[in-house]
Amino acid sequence: MSRYVVRFSVRQRIEHVSVMILFLTLSVTGLPQKFFDSWWATPVILVLGGIDQVRWIHHAAGLTFTLLIVVHLTTAIGLVVTGRSPLSLVPTRQDFRDAIQTLKYYLGMTDEQARFDRFDYRQKFEYWGLVLGAVVVIVTGLVLYFPLLATRYLPGEIVPAAKLAHGNEGLMAFLVVIIWHIYNAHLSPDVFPFDTSIFTGKISRKRMAHEHPLEYARLQEAEQSREP
Repeated sequence: MSRYVVRFSVRQRIEHVSVMILFLTLSVTGLPQKFFDSWWATPVILVLGGIDQVRWIHHAAGLTFTLLIVVHLTTAIGLVVTGRSPLSLVPTRQDFRDAIQTLKYYLGMTDEQARFDRFDYRQKFEYWGLVLGAVVVIVTGLVLYFPLLATRYLPGEIVPAAKLAHGNEGLMAFLVVIIWHIYNAHLSPDVFPFDTSIFTGKISRKRMAHEHPLEYARLQEAEQSREP
């Protein structure tokens, strides 16, 4: 029996790498524009080739990111509708119970840890934060990219409002990734110094049994049922 099991498909790994590259590109080109009067903004813009080049890169990355999100959501909905994928990322009441159980465990109020399935409540929170945040930056970004078209159907105030929302959501996403995601993927004691599963697609049975015991139990049952 292999020590590892496949946790992420090739498609999921490609999506993650693509989002990572596009997110970094959008952050590097977007934050200097938001904080243009800061001491570090001008040197970054000059290194990238000037403001026109920075804006072109930001727009190209933004449109590519929009296409990626549309493809991801379309694929995900299609897989669920056709029954080829469960609703494993949809929050349920159990997630709230697990959050409370985890808090009690960390406070020393119980010795029993929460038993997670394929995704725990933290991973679901991060995923839906990405999706909803992506919708905000995409919609506001399109308004800023096509202001004349947007104001043909909406009040003119939509443009400055979109600019404010776009910049603030981008900054919040950057901080969430730096503080929340980097900790879970690199600094958490369970995965330090690096969680490679999203890149290799594989996770050890030992780790799965520890972090996702319900999914691991289901995997064992399926393997036993296939044995002659």
